[in-house]
Amino acid sequence: MPLSGDLLRLADAVLLPGFHGHAPPDWIRRRLGEGLAGAVLFSRNIAGPEQVARLTAALRAENPAVLVGTDEESGEVTRLEADTGSSRPGAYALGVVDDVTITESLARDLGGDLARAGITIDFAPSADVNANPDNPVIGLRAFGADPALVARHTRAFVRGLQSAGVAACAKHFPGHGDTSVDSHHGVPVMAERGIQDALVPFREAIAEGVRAVMTGHLLVPSYDAERPATLSPKVLTGLLREELGFDGVIVTDGIEMTAVSAPYGLGGASARAIAAGADAVCVGGEHADEATAANIRDAIAAAVTTGSLPEERLADAARRVRELAAWAGSSGSPPPGDTRIGPDAARRAIRVTRRSADPVLPLAGPAHVLELVPDMNLAIDRKTPWGVGEPLSRLVPGTVVTRLMAGGTTGSALEALIAAAAGKPLVVVVRDAHRHAWQEDALGHLLSARQDAVVVEMGLPARTDLGAVHIATYGAARVCGEAAAEVLAGRL
Repeated sequence: MPLSGDLLRLADAVLLPGFHGHAPPDWIRRRLGEGLAGAVLFSRNIAGPEQVARLTAALRAENPAVLVGTDEESGEVTRLEADTGSSRPGAYALGVVDDVTITESLARDLGGDLARAGITIDFAPSADVNANPDNPVIGLRAFGADPALVARHTRAFVRGLQSAGVAACAKHFPGHGDTSVDSHHGVPVMAERGIQDALVPFREAIAEGVRAVMTGHLLVPSYDAERPATLSPKVLTGLLREELGFDGVIVTDGIEMTAVSAPYGLGGASARAIAAGADAVCVGGEHADEATAANIRDAIAAAVTTGSLPEERLADAARRVRELAAWAGSSGSPPPGDTRIGPDAARRAIRVTRRSADPVLPLAGPAHVLELVPDMNLAIDRKTPWGVGEPLSRLVPGTVVTRLMAGGTTGSALEALIAAAAGKPLVVVVRDAHRHAWQEDALGHLLSARQDAVVVEMGLPARTDLGAVHIATYGAARVCGEAAAEVLAGRL
């Protein structure tokens, strides 16, 4: 049975696909003219603020009510600054500082950058309570492990972002923090004991007037033991809409992620998500082509014809998306930029633990910096620079930087580095060392030979008793590395 044009347009009105290139391809332009809701920008679409503004203006020329979204959390997950590293620390560092005024100001400043670039919805903040320190996908993206702390900073971030006219989107409902599986690759399961704590920040975000909530692809057995939250009417409609009273737009996390696409395919998962209560489907992180977007649209329309997706539910979803786009087009105003906010917040988040009576800091001269580089989850752009060596080299000329990955930290490689660093300060930079046995082993080897070494942890510090001095940045954003370099050089 052929699908009607009206039904296809209605299905398009809930889709937010991605695409390749620094300008919108013809298929995106055409589909926007036919009613496509909007698009999601990734770092592959971004070369600079002026280019992004031209890109979004081209999208708006095809559909003035276009919704343009991106994942700009600040810190590790950045799209606007993927090539340079973020000029703002991420959520965990803000939680360590625990000054909601700074969080709100930083989010307002970020919202200004987004609004000037023509981006109307930011898939941030992460409202997850990172109750599991071994969480492979949230970690530094959360404000912390305490529900009340996460809640107050979630509210502050929402206030700041939306005051600039950019819709905030609290994620990953109902909470991805107390999990041990990355939903890019599998199905996380939320422990029943953690559900009420996990909901606290979302309740507060809703009270603050957050315009959108993003679903998490995780099982919540206490509500639905069979379907991940993104596909569960019990979670999206029963819990989020009815119990928590959220009346804004429910957006799916990337629908191509294995947790939901593996059993149903992209189209099947998308139709099930809308039927469950979602209003907009994000796709295109990995499948950014016209055929994928068309197949998803067709699958949603076909679900209406078979009766598995009521047309009224689809029409309601499309209405909510239109209303969000209208809000973004008429709310708030971008504030003037303030380049001081990010560096100041990063400096305030630094924590230094001294274990040696010797004056290890500031460094006595050019150092040898070893950076241990783990594989990162897919939410973090692999090309985004991080570390302490490069900014320290600018402050202390003559500094030598070595980078090693898993497999490169053999005994002979470490012995060679110890020899090369003889007579110089040694700085070892790690990232979530407690989650990577090879980093812990390398640290043990190095510190047994160089008890005067400085350890800089740019992830979550499980221990602060490593090295003569331990520096915790609570983030790997560019500004976090620069703040650590200032400490090492005696500038902070």
